[in-house]
Amino acid sequence: MSRKVNRNLSTLYLFLDESGNFDFSKSGSAYFTLTSVSMRRPFALHTKLDTYKYDLIEHLIKPRIEMEYFHCADDNSFVRRKMFELLAMELMASSVDAVIVEKRKTGPALQAVEEFYPKMLGYLLRYVLEKTPDGISELVIITDSIPVNKKRRAVEKALKLVLAKMLPRTTPYKIMHHASRAHYGLQIADYLNWAILRRWERGDDTAYDQIKHLIRSEFDIFRTGTRHYY
Repeated sequence: MSRKVNRNLSTLYLFLDESGNFDFSKSGSAYFTLTSVSMRRPFALHTKLDTYKYDLIEHLIKPRIEMEYFHCADDNSFVRRKMFELLAMELMASSVDAVIVEKRKTGPALQAVEEFYPKMLGYLLRYVLEKTPDGISELVIITDSIPVNKKRRAVEKALKLVLAKMLPRTTPYKIMHHASRAHYGLQIADYLNWAILRRWERGDDTAYDQIKHLIRSEFDIFRTGTRHYY
């Protein structure tokens, strides 16, 4: 892309995570959530997370825990509790946006991943970009690695369509799909998305209550009924 970067503004990073599954039968998850964390450099929280990871390895904390990277569903309760404390204190307020989908209300025509995912991702990104308070020099969107080709194509399609409509023509953007272990931003998004899904799926607000001040929007797509929002 040949768009020129405006060095007087900063780069906005969006780290994306999802929870739930694409099984729309009764055996699938009740909800699907997409969460975005907006961040700008310098990433001060990353330094604190790095320090905590090595504290777990060294003798400072017992028992010692060898952390390759943080993943909320797999981390033990001790690590999880500390991580939510760090996020609550250090992450910028109103930097988190989420889309909530009650899957039973999703019409059959929208259930194919190549239809469903672009639609929901589009809603999320439109809100994020509309509510970004300051101008940006460029946009960098980073998602977890996407192993399924059909889903990868759906993600790329959604991102490009939305960004073409929402971003000024002079604002460059880049889309990257990296392993979550490569970015603290993705690990942060994973933790926040876990808390949001747990609230909706299980009615458990324990983690959510710690980080709810970070949430700018939490949009329940089908809150008015079974309308499919085409």
